[in-house]
Order: sequence, then structure tokens, then C-alpha cells
Amino acid sequence: MSSYKTTYLPVGGYKTAMAGSALRRLMTEYRELFNNAPHGVVAGPASEDNFFEWDVLIQGPEGSPYEFGVFPARLSFPTDYPLSPPKMRFSVPLFHPNVYTCGKVCISILHPPGDDPLGYEHSSERWSPVQSVEKILLSVISMLAEPNPESGANVDACKMWRDNRAQFLKEADKAVRRTLGL
Repeated sequence: MSSYKTTYLPVGGYKTAMAGSALRRLMTEYRELFNNAPHGVVAGPASEDNFFEWDVLIQGPEGSPYEFGVFPARLSFPTDYPLSPPKMRFSVPLFHPNVYTCGKVCISILHPPGDDPLGYEHSSERWSPVQSVEKILLSVISMLAEPNPESGANVDACKMWRDNRAQFLKEADKAVRRTLGL
């Protein structure tokens, strides 16, 4: 007689099990961020009832066009996290080469794992389950400090960053002023 117990998952049980695993991972990451958040970042679940939606505040990096700004964003995690990356969207208009006009952040670490269909990114630059919320937030801070116009989400911002830096800095300053209510 075998001592193994067979467990049958109900229909949709795999998804439920994945969500439970994702929830445990998110709770652990939240605890780590709460105890040791990167400088200039506050992040956590939007409510106690939903750990899959996080509110984020990012302070503009010192010496960057976004210095002194405080930028609210939302991280939305899939139920199969960390196998799939979250999505991040700024809640305020942010004129930036790597941010779509709708606020969605476009950086390699948030792109699905595997090979880039366009051949621009190496698979090592894209999402993998060893990444974390902290690494995402540090990447976004780095993106704010050093835009990548070669992988643009906002064509107008990319062009202005390359061709008219003074005008770009004025647009970035407008974004900072909006976050401060000025």
C-alpha cells in the first residue's frame, strides 16, 4: 500500500494554485521592500484585499530631468507571477522616451521572458522569475535618470531627447511641476 496521497484540483485549480504561489511571493517581496526600500521609493499593495495591484511612488532621481518630482504609478501582477512580469503604468502624464502616452512603462525587465521577436533585446535583459519588485523599481529609477531613445515608447519624446534637449528638459520640468501641484 502506498503512502502517497493524491490531490485533485478542481476545475481552474491550477490557476488557483498559481495565484496562491504568486501571493506568497508578493507578500515576501512586500515585507522585504517595507524593511529595506530603495531610496526614493514607496511601494505596496493598493489594498489589503488585493496583493496583485500595488501603488508606487517614485521620487525623480537626483541630477535627472525629473529631479524633485514624485511620480505615482501602479504595478499590476499576473496570477502566475513570477513566471510572467507585472505591468507598470504611471498615473500622471510623464513625457519620457520609454513611457507610452498612456503611462505604460516600456523597459526590458518588464518584457516577457524569452527571445525578443524584434531581435533588439537579449533574453538576459528581459523578465525572468529571479527578478523582483525591487529590481523593477531600481530599473525604472535608472530609466528616469537615463532614457533609452533607441527603444522608444514615445516617439516624440525620443526625437526631442536626441534633437532638442533644451525643449525636452522643459517638457520634463512640466511633468515634475504637475506632480507637485504647481
